[in-house]
Amino acid sequence: MSQTPVVGFIGVGLMGHGMAKNILQGGYPLIIKGNRNRAPVESLVGMGATEVQTAKEMAEQCDIIHLCLSNSPQVEAIIRGEDGILAGARDGLIVVDTTTADPASTMTLAEEMGRNGVHMVDAPLGRTPKEAEAGMLDAMVGASADAFDKVKPVIDCWSGSITHIGPVGSGHKMKLIMNFIGMSYASVYAEALSLAVKSGLTPQSVRDVMAPSRMGCGFFDTFFSAAVGGDPDAHKFVIANAAKDVRYVANMALAAGVMNPVGAAVRNYFDQAEAAGKGQDYVPTIANHIARSERV
Repeated sequence: MSQTPVVGFIGVGLMGHGMAKNILQGGYPLIIKGNRNRAPVESLVGMGATEVQTAKEMAEQCDIIHLCLSNSPQVEAIIRGEDGILAGARDGLIVVDTTTADPASTMTLAEEMGRNGVHMVDAPLGRTPKEAEAGMLDAMVGASADAFDKVKPVIDCWSGSITHIGPVGSGHKMKLIMNFIGMSYASVYAEALSLAVKSGLTPQSVRDVMAPSRMGCGFFDTFFSAAVGGDPDAHKFVIANAAKDVRYVANMALAAGVMNPVGAAVRNYFDQAEAAGKGQDYVPTIANHIARSERV
């Protein structure tokens, strides 16, 4: 690896734009792969990034590549495809996957990449696009000690908190545990709001009483700011991604031989909302979906 690594970034969307911007501002040469949404691409090119058309081109030029995609099938395709990362990878390349992905897929890819001299690091994200732009995301990292040491200075550019969880796959497992808890909160909040309203209470009173209590937390604040407080952008995480994550949780529970009945109930809420065409709505709107589903 060169003294100053050349960094690639695939997935410069809602979260990825801020991350890539902070890598660039951290002094690293940055190569990005274009996509259909040209605004973030042009923004980064205007700051000094170089654009390529394929992951293969990127792999031929980079020491470290970041991925910030929607799901494991997209990650698998960008790594294994005809014009993918493995097609152009040099020995010693490190791929940092910040996608919330299926750990089973991650570990299979890590083995396959390792046979080709490429190292996998999983570093999924905590917090929101606001923190991505500010370079204050939380990173939970699964990696060998050597790979972690090499990528940590780059991750430092976009994160405010880095925790090395353990070997490859550990980061994605931890992220799914976090999102299982978060989407369970969302489901309980939504159901509780519906129950409160049908019982003669106001949503505002639920928020006012719970927010300063032991039941309040950061997730509560952003969820209720969107669901009750009139700020639709307070909690920018779409239902389709939530549904995907709780499906990955089910896979993880099955692989571990662990009961997951709460997860099944949460998955049902999000799967229903996605099937109803609400997949691109933000998670707090699950409250509206549940309210419409209640018996009258």
